[in-house]
Amino acid sequence: MGAPARKQRSGSRMGARLTVWASDHGRAAVGALGRLARSRVASIMTAGVLGIALALPAAFLLLLDNLERHAGDWDDGAQVSLFLQADVSPEDQAALAASLAERTSIRRTEVVSPDEALEEFQAVAGMDDALAFLDENPLPPLVIVYPVTGTPADEIEALTAEMGEHEAVDTARLDLEWVQRLQAIMELSRRAAWLVVILLAAAVIMVVGNTIRLAIENRREEIVVTKLIGGTNAFIRRPFLYEGAWYGIIGGVLATVLVEGGRLLLSGPLERLASLYQTGPLLTGLGLQGTLALWAAGIALGLCGSWLAVGRHLADIEPR
Repeated sequence: MGAPARKQRSGSRMGARLTVWASDHGRAAVGALGRLARSRVASIMTAGVLGIALALPAAFLLLLDNLERHAGDWDDGAQVSLFLQADVSPEDQAALAASLAERTSIRRTEVVSPDEALEEFQAVAGMDDALAFLDENPLPPLVIVYPVTGTPADEIEALTAEMGEHEAVDTARLDLEWVQRLQAIMELSRRAAWLVVILLAAAVIMVVGNTIRLAIENRREEIVVTKLIGGTNAFIRRPFLYEGAWYGIIGGVLATVLVEGGRLLLSGPLERLASLYQTGPLLTGLGLQGTLALWAAGIALGLCGSWLAVGRHLADIEPR
């Protein structure tokens, strides 16, 4: 028999094994879904717990992502105030502002004359009568520098120190404290969110594991018979793993519905708030990528919980 015939026969055997493997897994997946359907109430309750446990951290992380996206716009408030020497002429003030605006790290500059600064102070402080007794304007000329949006705080601090050494600058003050506080709060919130994710993921694994454990106990006699006729642990384990995966899929879908439903409930007030602040949408949804990630997380947690339960309890069931 020639080599081509042997290759053809080997290929047909491999194809047959692949067909049997796919058929076995298909029957296990469909059978697991059928068992969940037969115990509909218990399955819905377990999937509901998974959905809520997945929805809470997903909503929290989605909210943080939206806040960070808008925090990028709020970084426009970071500015450097350059208080110039009192004898700097208006021409030199404009020249200094223009030269600084040419830097790639600076978005724009603004010159505030002493008269303009005094008028603004009067409007804010409401001390027109007291300020009228001043013989001269005590406020210095000012150049406000706006760094490029998203520039790290340490780079802005270095830029402030550099501009403060200019001969025309008396004092350079960086107005960045509130931005740094905001960034610190966002970082703390993100770490807290991931801590919640870890805790709820552990809870999901335990819920799925306990559910699969009960399913194993309910099918103890069937498992014993299967082992007596030569069924391997891998064969017996397969439908329970698919049950955990189905729980994860259903829980992921429920979590998506909960998150998007909550966002839609808040969309009306948020749109009115966005129109008042003349900004874009304040709260975006999960999107396709976020939805798929949520479903994948549900499947992974469901498989993990079922694998741990089956690995622990299946070995204890042996024919006597």
